[in-house]
Amino acid sequence: MGSGGSRLMAGGVVGTGATLNVRTIGFRPSYVEIFNTTGNAKATWVKGMADDSAQKTVDSGAGATDISLITSLGITPLSDGFTLGADTDLNVADEQIRYVAHE
Repeated sequence: MGSGGSRLMAGGVVGTGATLNVRTIGFRPSYVEIFNTTGNAKATWVKGMADDSAQKTVDSGAGATDISLITSLGITPLSDGFTLGADTDLNVADEQIRYVAHE
């Protein structure tokens, strides 16, 4: 890709229940979206938001959706990826987590 282009990376990891570093995307993201496909939760972090925060959406059952701004245990960009905190809806031990990161 030529200079000035942006990069996009998608992938997956298994939740740990503890802070999780994803350092395999190769750039500092300006947008990260996390999907816990096992637990039906997702979170979005965009440049300008505080580190360790995210807009979190959780399917709470029976057609109800809870949306909140989390200010801890969320997403923090790194020079080569991001950190996902130990939020109990997003980073659950042994649950499948998918992500999309955009430069």
